[in-house]
Amino acid sequence: MVSSFAQQLEGAKLEPDLQAAGEILLNLVEADAYVGEVFALGYEEALVQIHDFYRQKVGGIPALSFLIATRIVPARPVDVRQEDASAILLRVIDHADLPNAQRVSGEIDKTWDDRDVMDPTTNNLLGFAGVRCRVIGTFFVSNMGNEQHPDFRLSFGSDLSNYYPNRGLKVFRPRGDVLERIVNYRDPRTHSVENNPLVRFAEVRYASTNRPFQQISGVPVALTPTDLLGQKTALFGMTRIGKSNTTKIILKSIFELRWHEKPLRVGQIVFDPDGEYANENEQDEDNNRNPNAIKNVWALGPSALHTELRMDVVTYGITPHKSDPRRHLMLLNFFRDENLQTGKDIINSALADHRDKYILNFRDVIFEPPAADDHSAATRYNRRVLCYRALLSKAGLAPPTNLRPQTKGLFGKSLLDAMKQSTSPEAAQYGVCAAILEKSSPSWGEMEQACAALGNFLTDKNSGFSAFDQNYVQTSSSGSWADDHLTKILGMFSFANGSRLVGRVRPQHTNSISEDYADEIYADLVKGRMVIVDQSSALTVWSSSSYSRTFFGRPSC
Repeated sequence: MVSSFAQQLEGAKLEPDLQAAGEILLNLVEADAYVGEVFALGYEEALVQIHDFYRQKVGGIPALSFLIATRIVPARPVDVRQEDASAILLRVIDHADLPNAQRVSGEIDKTWDDRDVMDPTTNNLLGFAGVRCRVIGTFFVSNMGNEQHPDFRLSFGSDLSNYYPNRGLKVFRPRGDVLERIVNYRDPRTHSVENNPLVRFAEVRYASTNRPFQQISGVPVALTPTDLLGQKTALFGMTRIGKSNTTKIILKSIFELRWHEKPLRVGQIVFDPDGEYANENEQDEDNNRNPNAIKNVWALGPSALHTELRMDVVTYGITPHKSDPRRHLMLLNFFRDENLQTGKDIINSALADHRDKYILNFRDVIFEPPAADDHSAATRYNRRVLCYRALLSKAGLAPPTNLRPQTKGLFGKSLLDAMKQSTSPEAAQYGVCAAILEKSSPSWGEMEQACAALGNFLTDKNSGFSAFDQNYVQTSSSGSWADDHLTKILGMFSFANGSRLVGRVRPQHTNSISEDYADEIYADLVKGRMVIVDQSSALTVWSSSSYSRTFFGRPSC
């Protein structure tokens, strides 16, 4: 009788190239790692029947572990051209119900599965269990060459091309070398070891109770640095298991792309709340794989490039550091027009824990430049900025040497006359205030005095401001002379603690820097440099950061 096609194929001798291709798949199936059978299969999910005997042989089946379902028979030639020449990758999700029985021994020194209590047949039947698995995809072999020059490679598809509900599949648990091939698989169509080297950064671990007999200890996990570019990547883990060191390995591997055969410069920025990336870290033990501080990663490159590579690592910080003389101080000129709102946001964060009414009012103040053709709004805005800068000066933030108060056009004659003609018991200070505001360019000290008096003038019922303001409203389309933002700024001068609280941000201010450090950081990233922002001594600059963040930019040419 003529045998079936499958029987003929099994007995046929495959060509050397096909034999080698079959070995690629056979390397994913280990006979001693057999655990059970698939009894239900769908496009998304598979149910697997296992037995305690085989589960014990492979060291158990932890949750989220990988399984391989296949019709490939270990040690038997495989023709990769056939549909069954594939291996379905499964991930264990949870248990699945199978028919079972209940039995209790009733004896304290014997469990219910003791051989003196349970007969072998029942023990065997109750040893069966089910697990529910998610179908991850299919390993198969494809020809990356042509018929004349075949190039068979292991490939992976993230789905099932087909399935047969009544066709049995053997299930194996990958471990050791097989598990290493799976977790470190790279698509041969897009990955080249020469241009995208694998970097080892961890080991497989399915559970905290990592037992030696599970035979997964020491299975390395590697990454391809370029796989992280343009992708969203998150790193999670319990305390003290190596998240920071893993991050350093990732940063190092991306930085090292610049001295590979095909150099690639990638801008990276690291927000470092604890200073563990910008400064030496005693946790780092292996200086060859993980430098004491990631800022020293340049030292691992070719010695001929050290000078150039050192310029490619830039650190920023609020305060100087004795071991980092090249650090860029991350200070802000609070007086610059471009920094007014940024500086105000920093002050708001510094005052976030104060609930006094005048502080809450001041935090509402914003600096949004008006339209260029709105003269009235521009006058009010400039008046607000002038008083805000006077508050900064009173708080101890030194103004730039080339910046002087400009009062021209901000305080009209009718207001100044009202201050001079005041009959209030505080009339003397109002007269002094008017004299200061009449100057075209008073000193910052004079403006501090004038703003304090002006704030009192607005709130003093006997100052004469109410009468002035009533007349002003009649002739103005903008409402009261004193807008809400101005009165809230002036309110800070009425309390001795107002300027003192604003002074909290003094360590973050400089009057000598004309550029915003954010612009400097961006320029460094565009040049493909690694930027480390040391937040360990920062008060509020990056107050929203509560954990380390690392961003990988696009390649820089």
